[in-house]
Amino acid sequence: MLTPVDTIKIFQKQPGNIKFPAGTIIFNEGEPGDTMFGIISGEVEFSLNDQIIESLYAGDIFGEGALINTEHKRLSKAVAKNDCELVSLDKDHFIFAVQETPLFALEVMRSLSVRLRNLKQHLV
Repeated sequence: MLTPVDTIKIFQKQPGNIKFPAGTIIFNEGEPGDTMFGIISGEVEFSLNDQIIESLYAGDIFGEGALINTEHKRLSKAVAKNDCELVSLDKDHFIFAVQETPLFALEVMRSLSVRLRNLKQHLV
């Protein structure tokens, strides 16, 4: 079974991965978004109102909310905590990936569910 990151690699429209040096802002809170990302290597830190809310690592995906919500705005700020290598997927390719590999959709939902569960546990 393909991981979400492997699926993104297959269906991404541009060749090659995107490299972000440590400290680079990947996107800012409130910005419009048109891509999701998979982390090949490194750690990405997320903050909301200048407060760190989570970190994601190699194998994780993020930014899918910008593809499935009608507002298409980023809800948090994403920063490369160390040197990162990412792959990206736009909306058309995301829809194609979901149609061609339905398990991809389940893995995206699983990722969202785990992240939501972690956030809820943090709030308690």
